[in-house]
Amino acid sequence: MLAIIGKKVNTITGGIIKNGVILVEDGKIKEIGPDVKVPDGIKPLKAKYVMPGLVEAHCHIGIWEEKIGWAGSDGNEMTEPATPHMRALDGIKANADESGLEAALHEGITTAQVLPGSANVIGGFGVVIKTAPKTTVDQMVLRNPSGMKIAFGENPRRVYGVDKKVMPSTRMGIAGVLRENLQKAKNYMEKKERHADDPEKMPELDLRLEALIPVLKKEIPFRAHAHRADDVVTAIRICEEFDVEMSWEHATEGHRIADYIAEKKIPAVWGPSLMSRPKWEMRELGYDTPRIMYEAGVKFAIQTDAPGSTIRFLPICAALSVKEGLPYDYALKAITIIPAEILGVDGRVGSLEVGKDADLRLLSGDPLDYMTKCQKVIIDGEVVHSLK
Repeated sequence: MLAIIGKKVNTITGGIIKNGVILVEDGKIKEIGPDVKVPDGIKPLKAKYVMPGLVEAHCHIGIWEEKIGWAGSDGNEMTEPATPHMRALDGIKANADESGLEAALHEGITTAQVLPGSANVIGGFGVVIKTAPKTTVDQMVLRNPSGMKIAFGENPRRVYGVDKKVMPSTRMGIAGVLRENLQKAKNYMEKKERHADDPEKMPELDLRLEALIPVLKKEIPFRAHAHRADDVVTAIRICEEFDVEMSWEHATEGHRIADYIAEKKIPAVWGPSLMSRPKWEMRELGYDTPRIMYEAGVKFAIQTDAPGSTIRFLPICAALSVKEGLPYDYALKAITIIPAEILGVDGRVGSLEVGKDADLRLLSGDPLDYMTKCQKVIIDGEVVHSLK
């Protein structure tokens, strides 16, 4: 058993407990509250501020290994525009010496969705992992698959239209590739269902089309990369045509169509933000976008796109959003419980509640103060990082 005492324990969903005590057993939160008794013989861990581990909703750590270059770049299969059968899980380096995972762990980012990159119109399956290093990446998995990556805008147009001189070279082409593959997958799925009792009439196994069936059945959503508002409107249009679900990844122009996104009930994953504007479609990047989306009623998380920007910037990105008017409490939720909900793992992580995984950050002070140190990190009830 493990015991943690915090002068402030922020549960995220149940308010702040002053002088709170958390008891952990078998990797889960057993008790939490101001009057919980620490069992005899247990020496508690203590901190000024205790909160759940952070949740990074969109990154590429482990699949783009830091400090390695070409040899560690496994996020984009840039050989054809539709590769739905690719899996981020197959490209992640799980070892403790992967710098992106190490940085996440040291900041108390205990859960992360790792996605394929955005070179392809359809990039493949994402996966949600815990960031504590294990012998194999399979031991880190929290949800697999967690979504199907698709991409709009400059990236697929540049990779295929400019570099390779093939389709898609336009936004029309991107939409056409996505529609074509969805229709093929729908026809394939319906044929399988019609002939389920007649093996001779069953279509030959097609791994690409099989990969899109969970999307068509709404078992997983599309994770739609788009910076511009018009690109995400196209994504929504196609999702409505095929009756599938999606989240808006990046939402750089979320301020332009916040009311529309709220009306459509599309969750957004905003960021990266603590960086330059390397592409024209990111020209309107600014920290007022979260406030505008919040005021419109958009459900959104904050992300770093690591290693697009450093994953340890996640709480700083939330803090800078507060500076521009986003309510403090929502900013904390945008890096904990809301990304957990968007990723479909909120039953286990994102808040401190009895029965949830014991993933915690023990801090020296306010979680959105850049001077605050992450002193200890606990994942599944085990101390996996301590500040030296």
